[in-house]
Amino acid sequence: MLEAYRQHVQEREAQGVPPKPLDAGMTADLVELLKNPPQGEEPFLLDLITHRVPPGVDEAAYVKAGFLSAVAKGEASSPLIDRKHAVELLGTMQGGYNIATLVELLDDAELAEAAAAELKHTLLMFDAFHDVEERAKSGNAHAQGVMQSWADAEWFLNRQALPEKLTVTIFKVPGETNTDDLSPAPDAWSRPDIPLHAKAMYKNPREGVTDAEAQIKELKQKGHPVAMVGDVVGTGSSRKSATNSVLWNIGEDLPYVPNKRFGGVCMGGKIAPIFFNTMEDAGALPIELDVNALEMGDVVDIYPYAGKVCRHGSDEVITTFELRTPVMLDEVRAGGRIPLIIGRGLTDRARESLSLVPSDVFKRPEVPTDSGKGFTLAQKMVGKACGVEGVRPGTYCEPRMTTVGSQDTTGPMTRDELKDLACLGFQADLVMQSFCHTAAYPKPVDVQTHHTLPDFIMNRAGVALRPGDGIIHSWLNRMLLPDTVGTGGDSHTRFPIGISFPAGSGLVAFAAATGVMPLDMPESVLVRFKGERQPGITLRDLVHAIPHAAIQQGLLTVEKKGKKNVFSGRVLEIEGLDDLTVEQAFELSDASAERSAGGCTISLSEERVAEYLRSNVTMLRWMVANGYGDPRTLERRAKAMEDWLADPKLMRADKDAEYAAVIEIDLNAIKEPILCAPNDPDDARLLSEVAGGNIDEVFIGSCMTNIGHFRAAGKLLEKFQGGQLPTRLWLSPPTRMDQRQLTEEGYYGIYGRSGARMEMPGCSLCMGNQARVAPGAKVVSTSTRNFPNRLGDGADVFLASAEVAAVAAVLGRLPTPQEYLEYVADLNTMAGEVYRYLNFDQLPEYEEAARKVISIAAA
Repeated sequence: MLEAYRQHVQEREAQGVPPKPLDAGMTADLVELLKNPPQGEEPFLLDLITHRVPPGVDEAAYVKAGFLSAVAKGEASSPLIDRKHAVELLGTMQGGYNIATLVELLDDAELAEAAAAELKHTLLMFDAFHDVEERAKSGNAHAQGVMQSWADAEWFLNRQALPEKLTVTIFKVPGETNTDDLSPAPDAWSRPDIPLHAKAMYKNPREGVTDAEAQIKELKQKGHPVAMVGDVVGTGSSRKSATNSVLWNIGEDLPYVPNKRFGGVCMGGKIAPIFFNTMEDAGALPIELDVNALEMGDVVDIYPYAGKVCRHGSDEVITTFELRTPVMLDEVRAGGRIPLIIGRGLTDRARESLSLVPSDVFKRPEVPTDSGKGFTLAQKMVGKACGVEGVRPGTYCEPRMTTVGSQDTTGPMTRDELKDLACLGFQADLVMQSFCHTAAYPKPVDVQTHHTLPDFIMNRAGVALRPGDGIIHSWLNRMLLPDTVGTGGDSHTRFPIGISFPAGSGLVAFAAATGVMPLDMPESVLVRFKGERQPGITLRDLVHAIPHAAIQQGLLTVEKKGKKNVFSGRVLEIEGLDDLTVEQAFELSDASAERSAGGCTISLSEERVAEYLRSNVTMLRWMVANGYGDPRTLERRAKAMEDWLADPKLMRADKDAEYAAVIEIDLNAIKEPILCAPNDPDDARLLSEVAGGNIDEVFIGSCMTNIGHFRAAGKLLEKFQGGQLPTRLWLSPPTRMDQRQLTEEGYYGIYGRSGARMEMPGCSLCMGNQARVAPGAKVVSTSTRNFPNRLGDGADVFLASAEVAAVAAVLGRLPTPQEYLEYVADLNTMAGEVYRYLNFDQLPEYEEAARKVISIAAA
């Protein structure tokens, strides 16, 4: 084992990274060596067992905890670890497999004091809290000491408070840094390997950045920690890997947790909400402030309590700021927002058990003044999840998570976070895992994930899809309950019914494990549509009409320096389109991610939502019939849908609800398609402004599409009689069910005759982590966002509707508005046929399977 491990260390050193944490097999071998250590290897073996085994409920942690428990109880021995030392090592494992032994040893005369000392700083107690409480009430003095310590928040007070002054050296990247810059999609396979993945940070060219890792190391030579700074930071995907990469370069090692770091400072003119929250969760200090006077290499003093930044060693104030909430000071001290929430909850439980008043140790969130006005739809939904009528903006709350989603490029990280949280069963009502980003062209590491992650999820009562099933959102949306709250480890987890607040892997794991999620309730921006949609104008055009209108009204700027974005961090609430189907509504809610909105709601009719849920009840039971798990979770959700259908009522915003801004969009005034120009989803342009540009490749796919888009594309492609298209056309339907239906209807034959490249149902080109367009290509895409280098190196990507994309594929250029309207004129007359959605309760194959499940359950 030692020889193999040292060989591994050398291989990793050659890559410039530390060795991977020990797995279960290597830990088992290490245990045997600790029982009979080779001469001269003693310090090395002790270091391995202490620092290189993951904590929580990792498989290796199970082996470590089992060995140390046996040593502590006298059932095994090692010349290097005595019983007391074994207890101390158990105390470094955070929670999970170490807890039962530590609690049991409170009854051990020799080791009770040592066990109590370790439990006093252990936060992940969960139900084991009651075991300590019972011992305390039964007179166990050491258990009483643990309870009192928790009540006094010693776990928190023993940690160093954030200093009055932080001296840092600035690493500044001007313009917008999105999560693709920090965690490039083609390197998604390495995300769980934090140090290796961090080497890809800023691998794509950026102004002022030649070699980020080397530049940061050079800046550290000035003797101070490095702070990351940008005009706009963290937009785009929710990937925690972006935060992990930043913290690997600027943070501190997390004690006893191999290859993870925490802390650090990140400053931006704007910091995207998901990235901001993920930095909070990891114990970093994110600050929004004017960064214009900060330059690469500057040494500055940050005064977090006073809210100012000064030139190092002087009183010259460069810029000022206000922390989003004073609770952030406690978050940093606790090592992150998640440890603070868990620890604060433990303290509250202990004080309640001891009949003590609530603790005054922590900075509690300020309660905003109640305006007395009505609530928005989002405020009512969150209120319902918190057991109150509504939640005012600025209020800290922990809404109940009804639905949680995870996908495969973030799922392995979420799994690691769940292990760290010692989660053996989900408290959220439904947790779903998809395999949509890696199924088409998997690397060996992806195949391993496909084999191992489903059981991990289902063993905790979650629902696991299968590779080839399709896109996370197209499935998760069909599992939603109206007017409920959820989250997901993908920035496009934007529920079309209910509301979701997407998050990084750490917070998603927390939500899944505990069933709640911390939230500072955002303000809302209302977008109200009026009038009638004009011929040829699609839902995607309405999606792009939102940034287009905001730009016209001065509420959004494309320029990154001094960026203005009225939607950033707020809830986008949409009214005036009540008769949309839920599939159509998702196009609008989905794109709220590109607005950097914290969440989105859409007002829909009860009839449309009921139609959708009747279909989804059938689909869920079809899943059970086809062996998907966990069957109890699927059936429970189907019954909850039936309960809503028995009394179908939706929440509505109050007439006097307050909004940070109101944008009205007149549908009658939208006469031509609206696209987003390369390479910025905020840069909304009328088709007439960009018409005529040559196009090399066209992609129709992503979570922004549904079966209707593919029928529309098929109808338009049918008109092409010229043999081979002048463009390379990629087509990827969102789900396996869409693929089957399109095949049965003959559309795959049309696609084949046009020379289209048919992709497996899933994300395909959208994220750019597997297949990519040619370098420098001119592209029209129906995908979610068009950040630089996302779909292909140096590619210029227009975001457009499936209809505009299909016409561009046929012409080899962007059409004029008149050309476009002539091409799609027939679609207006065929709308009922083309834009039909999959109602599973009306499809015999699905309905028959669902009936069998009902009859089996009844029997």
